[in-house]
Amino acid sequence: MRVVCAVVLIFEVIVIGLFIPVAISLEGMDPALAGGLWGGMAAAALVLAGLQKYRWAHYAAWVLQAAFLFSSFLVSGAMLIAVVFVSLWVTGVIMGRRTDQMKAAHLARARAEEEAEAENAVSASSGS
Repeated sequence: MRVVCAVVLIFEVIVIGLFIPVAISLEGMDPALAGGLWGGMAAAALVLAGLQKYRWAHYAAWVLQAAFLFSSFLVSGAMLIAVVFVSLWVTGVIMGRRTDQMKAAHLARARAEEEAEAENAVSASSGS
């Protein structure tokens, strides 16, 4: 799950960063405000992408998704892009959890088979 979430965050860095020139040119927003708002979110997304192995970073990325969604109200047309990326995030979390569960079940099954084989080898060698 964490790998998928990190990939979504990396793509978000690019998209969030592109909000800056759009907000300045189309909405007439102050460059300092646009750069601070979306530049800060892009930097946070980049840092959180690298820290997805930590539980707190995963939850912080959820907060970032909410901030991204709410800040998209400031730029016309940005809401659609924000909704797409938040949807990708939610889908990544859901599919990532399913994949993690399948990997864990496969690993448990493989360990059980190894233990059974080792047990059979021990009983076969002691029976000889």
